[in-house]
Amino acid sequence: MRIFVAGATGALGLPLVRVLVALGHDVVGMTRAGAGVDRLRELGAKVTTADAFDSAAVRIAIDVAQPDVVIDQLTWLPANPADIIRSMPDDTRLHREGGANLLAASRDVGVGRYVVQSRGFYLDAPKGHLADESSRMRYDAPGEVGESARVLGAYEDDVLGSPSIDGVVLRYGFFYGPGTWYRPDGAVAAQVRNGEVKIIGDGGAVWSFVHIDDAVAATVASLTAQPGVYNIVDDDPLPASEWLPAFARWIDAPLPMRVSVKDALEFAGEEGVYYHTSLTGASNKRAKELLGFSPRPLAWKIQAPSGARRHG
Repeated sequence: MRIFVAGATGALGLPLVRVLVALGHDVVGMTRAGAGVDRLRELGAKVTTADAFDSAAVRIAIDVAQPDVVIDQLTWLPANPADIIRSMPDDTRLHREGGANLLAASRDVGVGRYVVQSRGFYLDAPKGHLADESSRMRYDAPGEVGESARVLGAYEDDVLGSPSIDGVVLRYGFFYGPGTWYRPDGAVAAQVRNGEVKIIGDGGAVWSFVHIDDAVAATVASLTAQPGVYNIVDDDPLPASEWLPAFARWIDAPLPMRVSVKDALEFAGEEGVYYHTSLTGASNKRAKELLGFSPRPLAWKIQAPSGARRHG
């Protein structure tokens, strides 16, 4: 296939391009000018440096590429995860404006399939249950998290509601593995070792992770799968009160301290508290059935004692 990947040098974009080229696809990677251009050429991909915010440039890039599939992997994430909330408005704007430009150009050029990266950790589900693909985004989440969820939800609706395009929404869990924050030498590991990461309140928010290579495999499978929504998460959704200590043990770091919600509001804000108290894990049942998705066990997962409550 001819495949156009926007955000081609991101944590998922780059390994995805590597695999697509290895599988024999004709790949065009869209990225900002800089070192990413050489990385993509080294992998054997063609490169375009169109700015996602420039609708005319995006239209020309897709027209020149004439792809069968467009994959939107655009993200605007900071190098330091401590800056995630501060950077979120830029990321939200990228999805709202850059994503709209990419989708509009794909419609105009007659692209047959459009695959978009969404989030499997902003989903709404009753406490103690996992979110499936019918779940909506948490539009009522506080601050920048809520704005991000609303923009992503509207983008999902636009992709799935495009009559001329087979739309695929991939709701990924938190990425871990090579090139991500969550690895033994990654940014989050450094924060945990330095005592900068704390469990807030009861730590009851359930997180769903996915290894970056498993996310790549699912994305490749989505090129020919039934259109629709898929949760791309592993089999080990865990509350923050469990996965954070397990992660600390995995990287041989001190166990994280606990702080009250009241104290956390002072340094983490409403959004940081939300991440520790309100996130909902997701079910991967549909991805397993229709994508042949087979995620590996979470690298630092802990075995619950017999009879202990688990989310599932």
